[in-house]
Amino acid sequence: MATEAHADAATEGSGLVFHPMDQFIIKPLFPAHMEVESVDAERSVGILSDGREVALSHDQVAQVASGGHVEVNLFEAGLQQISWFTPTNATAWLAVTVLAVVALLVLSTSKRAIVPSRMQSIAEMAYGFVYKMVEDVAGKDGVKYFPYIMTLFMFIVCANFLGLLPMSFTTTSHIAVTAVMAMAVFLTVTLLGFYKHGFGFLNIFWIAQAPLVLRPILALIEVISYFVRPVSHSIRLAGNMMAGHAVIKVFAAFAAIAAIAPFSIVAITAIYALEMLVSFIQAYVFAILTCVYLKDALHPHH
Repeated sequence: MATEAHADAATEGSGLVFHPMDQFIIKPLFPAHMEVESVDAERSVGILSDGREVALSHDQVAQVASGGHVEVNLFEAGLQQISWFTPTNATAWLAVTVLAVVALLVLSTSKRAIVPSRMQSIAEMAYGFVYKMVEDVAGKDGVKYFPYIMTLFMFIVCANFLGLLPMSFTTTSHIAVTAVMAMAVFLTVTLLGFYKHGFGFLNIFWIAQAPLVLRPILALIEVISYFVRPVSHSIRLAGNMMAGHAVIKVFAAFAAIAAIAPFSIVAITAIYALEMLVSFIQAYVFAILTCVYLKDALHPHH
């Protein structure tokens, strides 16, 4: 909060104040509000009914002092904490994403027709696309795990594209979301590897074709790279989604300046189109890496 106040003060005279990262803040879906009971005009502080103090603007202080009513958002004032059970903008859009996946894959195909509707066609193309990817990368014995990879792919695609809607929230821009999916993949393929091959799964780290003197060094590198997988798997998706949305907001702020507004609008349009492509590509990359990791679990020999 202090950093934002400093930034506002530094740019007060420029007429251009924007915070590109504000769109990624987790907020309660139903923030609590409380009325200011009294004010300390000298410190520009309001006193709430429970005795807590909150900073007010000069106009708000004057309004309360003249007998008016001022309500403050406790979350924005830093007086409301988010608990694990608090409904937030992130959980709301996660729920919307799940509903979108169900609508696309279940409702659109519930009344299958020989001549498919548009939604049925999209669902069938997505199904065929992911199935072919799993079969080509993980092999025939990896097809039995197709539902899991299909679920991941469709969830990420829908979350990414929903995040492009105005006033929406991009859940996949948060490492807390992508890390859970990446760790789920990591633990799944690791447990599957040990279940299928026992300690023979450790052969994934031993490169038998390399010269004997190099094998221990290469094994250490393989172990490190293996445990780095969930980190790179999650950061790649979250970082790409966050970067694109931040750039769009930066150009949107410059659109307020008349002299460069046309250039800014063109740039926003181009970046938005690029983000639509990135939204699909990042879901594809996440899914195909999952297929690669699955192949290593099913066939750990180099």
